[in-house]
Amino acid sequence: MSTNILNYHQLKELQPAYGLWQLYAPEQSPYCFRTKNLAQAEAWQVRVRRALNEALGFQSLPPVELKPEKIEEVDKGDYVREKILLHTSPYTVMPVYLLIPKTGQQPLPVVVAFHGHGYGVKDIVGLWENGSERDIPDGIHKDFGVALCRKGFVVAAPEISCFGERQTDFSYLNPELGQTAPTTCDHAAKLAFHLGGTALGLRVFDGKRLVDYLETRPEVDVNRLGAMGLSGGGMHTFFSTSLDERIKACVISGYYSTFKDSILAMQHCTCNFVPGLAQFGEMYDLVGLIAPRPILIEAGSHDPIFPLEAVKRSVDIARNRVYRIFGCPEQVETDYFEGRHQINGVRAYDFLMEKLSG
Repeated sequence: MSTNILNYHQLKELQPAYGLWQLYAPEQSPYCFRTKNLAQAEAWQVRVRRALNEALGFQSLPPVELKPEKIEEVDKGDYVREKILLHTSPYTVMPVYLLIPKTGQQPLPVVVAFHGHGYGVKDIVGLWENGSERDIPDGIHKDFGVALCRKGFVVAAPEISCFGERQTDFSYLNPELGQTAPTTCDHAAKLAFHLGGTALGLRVFDGKRLVDYLETRPEVDVNRLGAMGLSGGGMHTFFSTSLDERIKACVISGYYSTFKDSILAMQHCTCNFVPGLAQFGEMYDLVGLIAPRPILIEAGSHDPIFPLEAVKRSVDIARNRVYRIFGCPEQVETDYFEGRHQINGVRAYDFLMEKLSG
């Protein structure tokens, strides 16, 4: 009897996830990349980009005037840092830091820099949590926004929804309770699900509005627009580049892998999830929305949440199954480095400058 009980408790079928995994078949999804030639691939892009916009949600929010307001300007010696407030939807204001080099012939190439989880956009533009100045790189982000600016780019670094100044404190719901401890992604992501959209959809929409704003800046050449991000910012970069064709090249650090081996393999923040995303196959299918534009994948050898071997397999498929259809497998580059979940930058900054040089 005890042996039977022991065996019973060892049944993997007791775990709901085991049953769900049996349904996981990206190669059978209706929107996976199974095209055989360029014409089919381009038709697939039109169809799948439309469907992905719908799956993320919030891509048709009512248009509003951006009404940019500059609230800060700081001279950093070799560049100027501005802080701008943008109205991206009727009820949404997004802070953005612009880093503008003092040298170079304007209009300059521009990179949208997306931070990941942490204390927000300050962590990539040379500021500590309390807003005080920082003049040395720190943490996993390594102030990569500053590094890009010093390479010669105008850098636009938005405060991604749910981080930093854009957290939820619930005081607007019940003023009598006052401000409570702010939350980052989880609550807003669940509320977005309830409304039929996603936190990722909000972020992609905000990113599109930021590019709209950059088109108005005389210092910026939006025809030479790139994107770069780490972790959650890598996710933002991946989906924004997929859905906004104005982005001409991208660097994805600490994100590109497979959903099966990363996002779905362990606990991840709610903001990583999109209901029904399985209909689009795997990451290496969706990368077909970026092709034939240049893409660089950064991945650390000891990144525990985006395992390197899975990254390499997914890159190989992207290069040889997807980008080859577009005739440019060499446009998928990699920087595999010894290290953890972090920005590396050894190849990234030069990569973007080469691809956006004109």
